[in-house]
Amino acid sequence: MSANTEAVLATLHQTLASCSVLIEAGDYAASERSVGELVQFLNSICDSIIEEEPENAESQNLAIEILTQIQQYMASPALKQEIIDVLAFELPKIAARFACVSTSCLEVAEDVVDWFIGKCSPRDMLSVLCDAIASPIEPFMVPDYFMPLLSGIAKVIGLIQRRHYEQVKTAVPVILKVLTTICSNSDEDTDYEKLFHKATGIASSIRKISTKLAGEEFKKLHALLGLYVLQIMALVSVRMTNDMSTSLAVVLELSDFIQHCELSYIGLITGCEVDMISRLVLGDGSEVDINCFSQVKLGAALAVIWGYKASEVAVVAKADLTTVLTELQGNWTRRWEAVGMLKCLFLSNLSWELKQDGIRFLLCIMDGIVSHSDDHFVDYSIHMPTMFTSLQAIEMVIMYASDSVLRKNAFRALKKVLADIPTSGRFDVLMALIKNSESSSMIGILVDCVKDELHLERAKRNTLADDGLNGEVSQAASFWNPSVLELVEMVLRPPCGGPPSLPEYNDAVLSALNLYRYILITESTGKSNYTGILSKDKLHKGYNEWLLPLRTLVATSVAESQNVDDDDILYAFNPLQLVLYRCIELVVAEEKKLKHLQLPLVKTA
Repeated sequence: MSANTEAVLATLHQTLASCSVLIEAGDYAASERSVGELVQFLNSICDSIIEEEPENAESQNLAIEILTQIQQYMASPALKQEIIDVLAFELPKIAARFACVSTSCLEVAEDVVDWFIGKCSPRDMLSVLCDAIASPIEPFMVPDYFMPLLSGIAKVIGLIQRRHYEQVKTAVPVILKVLTTICSNSDEDTDYEKLFHKATGIASSIRKISTKLAGEEFKKLHALLGLYVLQIMALVSVRMTNDMSTSLAVVLELSDFIQHCELSYIGLITGCEVDMISRLVLGDGSEVDINCFSQVKLGAALAVIWGYKASEVAVVAKADLTTVLTELQGNWTRRWEAVGMLKCLFLSNLSWELKQDGIRFLLCIMDGIVSHSDDHFVDYSIHMPTMFTSLQAIEMVIMYASDSVLRKNAFRALKKVLADIPTSGRFDVLMALIKNSESSSMIGILVDCVKDELHLERAKRNTLADDGLNGEVSQAASFWNPSVLELVEMVLRPPCGGPPSLPEYNDAVLSALNLYRYILITESTGKSNYTGILSKDKLHKGYNEWLLPLRTLVATSVAESQNVDDDDILYAFNPLQLVLYRCIELVVAEEKKLKHLQLPLVKTA
């Protein structure tokens, strides 16, 4: 043992002895100062080791020796309980700091914390450990600091004799808040596996004490455990997906609690059971930090997606995915509740692999829809916000996924989810999506979806007419109405005024022109005017307010590109020019059919 180590240990023993004498004498002011000096002394040594020489073997040995000497001193039969109780408020936190020095220090630190748990009041120790967890500073915002404390909480929860729910409810938000903070701040190299295993150990302790309860307290503790597990499920999935096999091991542990908490896959994926347990915990009038449960809906969706991804997870959760899918495919309301829950997954900071699994699960639901025959009692209007935000979430996957297969699957999902919206509301949803999108490519995709809807409705209208069901023709034409021209105008003549910005919005403009051309040709050849596009006023407006200003803008942009020899932009304008001039030609042709239309003609080429 080096002279430095001997000097440090001598000072440690002297300070501990001073604290003990003053505490036993009842000199509270002096004992408080002495305990403060002990804390400051130990913290300074720990800080020095962590910041300057954490890899030094002598420093690591010194840290282990300090922890060992503390434990031996506290275990002295001559030491009175009042001294232990006072020092218990500080020494577990110090032990957690020394745990950051090395793996060996971590093991000894856990022994120190466990010793205090065995000697002090469980209620007091729960408070001490929660305080230690809630108040770390850099450089101790690392898993090694928290692991002995989390392990201690798991043990102390099992020792609580009364008011179990109240005690656990106080601890859980503290634990979840610090886990969330670590997951947000730590780098990719942080080892989360052991940390989450410790957090799962706390869930096991809560489950164990729940067997002692009955009635309302039993229900509330089960609900609290459910929220705790779902929040950790989300944290694990977000932070540990670089190593799927490692995260799967933690997910399997968490899934084992699902049935115990009386949760089911159908209740999780629709959110019904999440709302139910949230009301039990958060609606009882007591103060709870709601933010600590901010990702429980994401966790609920992920619990099911992990079961879909890995069959062993569903087995552990005792869930039958086939039954879940059948329920969702046959019930429109349940299905859209599930779509709303999957939205959380698509908008989160998850790996693309899990988002791919979410898209596949969604496609699996939509591909197997059996019938809408029982859905006529559903009030679709209350689901409109969910429809809109869920489709926006799928759009994010389409736009930002780097994998082409995922983008294609997401687009398929978008089309199928749109098709599941009642015809009466589908156009409004598409209009809102276009209005709220800032991506030219996405606007173009959505406008093309409107065009596809028009084509399908036209085919249906023709089929009905051929079958002699003329009375039902108008019911099949909900997209064929004047509002579709408002959509065209929104792109070709944006609400902010003036023509659209080119070439930034080339995709959107090209799709809008194609839609306008399709409507004009279809209405003209079909001798109909559902949209009003063939009326004098609409032709005049389209020609003078949309097409001519756009032609001027395109011509100017092309000229500027030619001046700077920008071939890429020139090529980008070619299809747009072709469709634009074709639209102008069609409008001029329709003008000739209207004898009383006075439209100033301009050469189109």
